[in-house]
Amino acid sequence: MSKKDFYTTLGVSKSASKEEIKAAYRKMALKYHPDRNPDNKEAEEKFKEVSHAYEVLSDDTKRQQYDQVGHNAYQDMGAHGGGGHDFNMNEEMFEQFGDIFSAMFGGGAGQSKKRRTTAGPAPKKGHDLYKEVSLSLKDAFLGKKEDISFYHFFNCEACKGKGLTLGTSIVSCKTCHGSGSIEMRQGPFAFAQPCRACGGEGFTIPSPCTACKGQSRVQKYDKFNISIPAGAYDGAELRIAEKGDAGVYGGKSGDLFLKIKIVADKKFSRIDNDLHCSLMATYPQLVFGCQVEIENIDGTKEIVKISKGCQVDEKIIVAGKGFVNLRNKNRGNLVITIKCHIPTKISAAAKETLTKYSEEIGTDAKSDSSLMGFFKKFLG
Repeated sequence: MSKKDFYTTLGVSKSASKEEIKAAYRKMALKYHPDRNPDNKEAEEKFKEVSHAYEVLSDDTKRQQYDQVGHNAYQDMGAHGGGGHDFNMNEEMFEQFGDIFSAMFGGGAGQSKKRRTTAGPAPKKGHDLYKEVSLSLKDAFLGKKEDISFYHFFNCEACKGKGLTLGTSIVSCKTCHGSGSIEMRQGPFAFAQPCRACGGEGFTIPSPCTACKGQSRVQKYDKFNISIPAGAYDGAELRIAEKGDAGVYGGKSGDLFLKIKIVADKKFSRIDNDLHCSLMATYPQLVFGCQVEIENIDGTKEIVKISKGCQVDEKIIVAGKGFVNLRNKNRGNLVITIKCHIPTKISAAAKETLTKYSEEIGTDAKSDSSLMGFFKKFLG
């Protein structure tokens, strides 16, 4: 019989919540559990004390009664069959906290009673795999057929994914009778541990497949072709169903996820679904206006009209000539930013002409035009 009050035994205050009491019990139960302290009578007694304390304090009715009459009176009531409760570490107690002990010992007492409904390994899904695919901006614009190659697991053809030599069968473990765990008893306590004979599986494979060594799958090189849709963007993920690792013992194969990486282009860029580029025009073309032919990223030709007096950085929109939207199949626009070509070397005749032009319009920057400032600097 414990001489300490139950709150002191668990190391909590009298105002502790049920969650705090439960956490304290778990910590101390793991510390003093008999499987962690074999042949240690002191630890065994301590384990009984903390379990007894928790059994009372975790029950609202018992805790209220305990708080009202005090520790000594409550112990006396229990000893003489009164309102207290004779503590018995029964199987129900272990089942309630089986999750604590299963983390340490592979299963609680409740698990030792269970039997597998079917002999043999449970099918498990294969792993999903991830691979990066680099595309040029042009390929992303047009779409592309891409060769994919890598190593991954396939179902073993020799044993049809069963892990057995054909004509043989899986045998239920005779040691644990197919449960995967062995019940151990120490005094009034019952514990379950993984069966060493079968590694906790509940079965053995007397004649494993020689091709896969009983693993039901083998690693092989795979190569196939996929179609990457037009409009694929940087960071997009494409899912290829069941092209990941094969499942274990007949489980479903995982998926392959392809992450798209777009390589930067020298002439074009992408903003949302719009395709952006620059058009370098001469100063006379900007002043007088003109029509010029440009080549889009896919090689098609576009006629672009530059209006009279077009300003540098003005944008010309060609509707519907950008990237296709993967969701609704609408297209973005081709956005052309106008730039001015400024030669670094000019002939004597060109210089004379520009000088006359400068004298005609003046060299003072009296407007917002950046070109006026340019000519002033150029002729200065």
